[in-house]
Amino acid sequence: MVRALAGTSGRGRLWIIAIGKAALPMARGALTRLAQDGRRPAGGLVVAPRPLAEISLELPVMPGDHPLPDEHSVRAAEAVEALTREIHPGDEVWVLLSGGTSSLIGAPVPGGTLRVLREVFRSISRSGIDITEANAVRRRFLRWGGGRLGSALAHAAVRVFAISDVPGDDPTVIGSGPCAPDPLSASDVKARLEAHGLLATLPGEVAAMLDRVVAGTDPETPKPQVIAQVPHRIVLRNTDALEAAAAEARRRNYFADIVGALEGEARDVGTRLGQRVRDAAPGTCLLWGGESTVTLGSSAGHGGRSQELALSAARALAGSSASLLAAGTDGRDGPTDAAGAIVDGATLDRLRAAGHDADTALERHNAYPALDSAGALFRPGLTGTNVMDVVIGLRPR
Repeated sequence: MVRALAGTSGRGRLWIIAIGKAALPMARGALTRLAQDGRRPAGGLVVAPRPLAEISLELPVMPGDHPLPDEHSVRAAEAVEALTREIHPGDEVWVLLSGGTSSLIGAPVPGGTLRVLREVFRSISRSGIDITEANAVRRRFLRWGGGRLGSALAHAAVRVFAISDVPGDDPTVIGSGPCAPDPLSASDVKARLEAHGLLATLPGEVAAMLDRVVAGTDPETPKPQVIAQVPHRIVLRNTDALEAAAAEARRRNYFADIVGALEGEARDVGTRLGQRVRDAAPGTCLLWGGESTVTLGSSAGHGGRSQELALSAARALAGSSASLLAAGTDGRDGPTDAAGAIVDGATLDRLRAAGHDADTALERHNAYPALDSAGALFRPGLTGTNVMDVVIGLRPR
């Protein structure tokens, strides 16, 4: 953050709003940058995931909830609203965004309810749609999504510095685009929900809210022709993590190849990547980054997309000398205490010996207990950042 904020010196009052899984380190970096210029913030707010340890910071810190918004998220969103009223015309605001923002300040729009908002989040997470489509819908129902924070701060000089957790680094998708005008209309969102078969599964209030916007009864999200585009700078992205991992692999005398993007159903992706690693030349490190998806349907066990990918890869690696890591860079894969898993040619035998069947676990989306029984889960703890997922495959010499 300190390097990313180089050249941002100013003389007026400056406020810092940091939200997301990396909110604390990003805020510390911003404060360090200000101190280098002999400046202090006029105020601000930091919203980070629970649980929060004892924190010494010059700014107020609040917890939010993730992956589903809850009462903590609503209180954090209310604190953001109170802060916008303290910021004067001409003040400067640094908005520091990272993954998890959508939920951490996940309060409903006026007229909406937290219950319905949670159902929107829950249905989307089970549907298997990608993050771009997911946040295209979520921002519609979020108090600060779809450019609404940018609109509330239109009287100030706002700059966004973001750690991207989405493919393509689209400002409208990162954190559900709090400072980016929303290019989609309510009709567009309704059509997307119908195309994915979600509208019929959601509470009736969802369609009613969209219909009120279409009818002009409720306001649209801020549009590009109505509010100015706030400058966004991406300070960290998935490719940075992949390049750092590739550099370390080369230092260890592996041939490292960043193969491409992770996308598609985790189970299918795991099979394909496992086969690719198994068949690689000895001394090769293969790397992928992005996000796979999991369509849960009516069966939902315990696990996450990286665990499901790893378990599927374990079947392809069986009996080989290759190994594979699949993990979320935030340190948490799904609603579990694991970032993902490390599997190799013997993983399948170990979980079978423990009484688990990989095929059954995958069918039930229940990768966590199967991988745990084989000692394959990867538990580094929360990392304080999020640049999507990485997969690293090694074929030793």
